[in-house]
Amino acid sequence: MIDVHCHLNFHAYKNDVDAVIREALKNGLTRIINVGTKIDSSGEAVKLAEKYDELYAIVGVHPHHADKHEENWLASLDTLATHPKVIGIGECGMDYYHYKSNGIVDPKQQKEIFIKQIELAYKHKLPLQIHNRQAGADVVDILKAHKRDLLPIPGMFHCLAVDIPVLDQLLDLGFFVGFDGNITYPGLAPGETTDLRDLALHAPLDRIVLETDSPFLTPIPHRGKRNTPSYVIIVAEYIAGIRHLPVEQVIAQTTKNVYTIFRKMAK
Repeated sequence: MIDVHCHLNFHAYKNDVDAVIREALKNGLTRIINVGTKIDSSGEAVKLAEKYDELYAIVGVHPHHADKHEENWLASLDTLATHPKVIGIGECGMDYYHYKSNGIVDPKQQKEIFIKQIELAYKHKLPLQIHNRQAGADVVDILKAHKRDLLPIPGMFHCLAVDIPVLDQLLDLGFFVGFDGNITYPGLAPGETTDLRDLALHAPLDRIVLETDSPFLTPIPHRGKRNTPSYVIIVAEYIAGIRHLPVEQVIAQTTKNVYTIFRKMAK
């Protein structure tokens, strides 16, 4: 079982990251992928990957930081991308949701930073891990316009939140899709039009991966507490339940899918 997207490199784990990792491995995880959102957190993800054989890193600049990135961010990211345990570029993408703490970053700046990371991923032959929130149509347009810069298996969408027509376009482009603990939440998230359960039923199982986005999106029954990679099993169980499949089948297929996307990652 693999958590394909978490942030153990964040401050929430400052005091007990080693214990959290040991717990996850004890609970059956075989790989954990830590993801950067700017240069410093990307560097921390790499440091964790160096410390643990089971950990890997994805490095990138989140759309929230498109207007506040470091001066030499692209050169720094270019260097990080050469590390043997860096398996992808992300999380990058577009986000039009209005956060109380962040507002909405200028879409033009988001697009510029996103495109540069698409090009960087192609340069290093690394898949993309894409963040999208309420910007699905624009993300698809950007990817189609830069299709020449996409790998045959271009990557995955983290914490999928789109409508069915956009999902079909992402699948047609070759992307895989990730589901998190918020799939266990009742109702729709603010501004969304499609239930995550409908997306998880529509996407083929051989295109789905499991993630936690720890420390965020803690699944029920632990909602309200800090999330950890160990809770990825709850996501697996939930998807197995709505698809009427054995959880072992969901775990086996989604694990296989991770290795299909991230070919640089050792089995």
